[in-house]
Amino acid sequence: MYLKRDLEDKIKQYLKTPEIIAVLGSRQVGKTTLLQKMYSEQENAIFLTFEDIEIRILFDEDIKSFIKLYIEPYKIIFIDEFQYAKNGGQKLKFIYDTNPGKKIIISGSSTIDLTIEAVMYLAGRIFLFHLYPFNFTEYLHAIDYPLYTLFVSENKFSKTIRQQIYRYLEIYLKYGGYPRVILANSEKEKKEILKNIINIYLLKDIKDAASIADESQMYKLLKALSLQIGNLIVYNELKAISSLTHQKLKQALSIFEKLFLIKLLSPFFTNKRVEISKNPKVYFMDMGIRNAIIGDFRALDERMDKGAIYENYIFKAFYEKDQTIKYYRSKSGAEVDFIINDTLPIEIKSRLSKPYPSKSFRNYLEKYNPAKGIIFNTTIQDSIKIKNSDILFSLHFEAEKIASLIRL
Repeated sequence: MYLKRDLEDKIKQYLKTPEIIAVLGSRQVGKTTLLQKMYSEQENAIFLTFEDIEIRILFDEDIKSFIKLYIEPYKIIFIDEFQYAKNGGQKLKFIYDTNPGKKIIISGSSTIDLTIEAVMYLAGRIFLFHLYPFNFTEYLHAIDYPLYTLFVSENKFSKTIRQQIYRYLEIYLKYGGYPRVILANSEKEKKEILKNIINIYLLKDIKDAASIADESQMYKLLKALSLQIGNLIVYNELKAISSLTHQKLKQALSIFEKLFLIKLLSPFFTNKRVEISKNPKVYFMDMGIRNAIIGDFRALDERMDKGAIYENYIFKAFYEKDQTIKYYRSKSGAEVDFIINDTLPIEIKSRLSKPYPSKSFRNYLEKYNPAKGIIFNTTIQDSIKIKNSDILFSLHFEAEKIASLIRL
């Protein structure tokens, strides 16, 4: 069953351009399904997968025969699981340069090799797109289309509609946005699928990429990070938990990012040198994976990490819309959850009784005098003005809609 992805329409805008299109994302996120859907709509196209060892060996060892068989006869060439190729970037450049007029679309489950090769060989010849687990808007489209149409068309919501959307948001924040999880018929099945994704795919990729024999070290590190979403990373604590050296720890964190598991968030400082030296915060790219790692699928109201879960959701909403995100913490301890594009402060709250910012948020307004600010919460849709700043109070589930409207 195909579930519509936002990225499909974005890629279609570039089908007539000469550049190679690369779709990157973690395993089981839907890259193959997306490419197959696009392939089914094209004429004079071929779909290849480098999981087919014969095709991959031909590409690796006899590129000219590969071109004769699979490039020259077709207008559009889809290549799935491209990360398995040896020296793939160099060979892809040869195909591109010697076969003008062909459109090549590839997918890969890791940026580790492809990014290096893209820089070395494919500069000016490739567009990179990232496919993440379903965002909440895509999830709602798949689960309840009538409610989705109301969700995307309206700006004000009645109490009944608000409750319906929040019920779906809670399920989404418990089990995440992997397609197979969304399609599962029961909570038990969702949990089992998440467990398999972690054990069969993610841990194997991590182990292979890190070249670490003891995969338990990586799992301990991943679990420690899962318990720290929205918090500053303390390197010494993570080293003690995982038994990794400082160098191996930094390598592991980099690999987790390149495998689309986590994102490390830098602080906002006007002094860039200070910004680089400060510890980052950690967020997960899928809450289902995170909850499965720590084994906690309780209702949000029963959880101590409810605020962190909402914070992680808001982060993902803005990150996937290509916004630049940082966090703010002053020397005096004042904190603002996110600063978007170095100008827009965002605070995440649960229930509010009145539309009024926290002391830390007001301190930021006084210091930097931004034109706008946003406070996400469960109860209030309103706007106020504090000196020169327009402050918008929005519901959590409006984050993706708001993020898509912000101009970079």
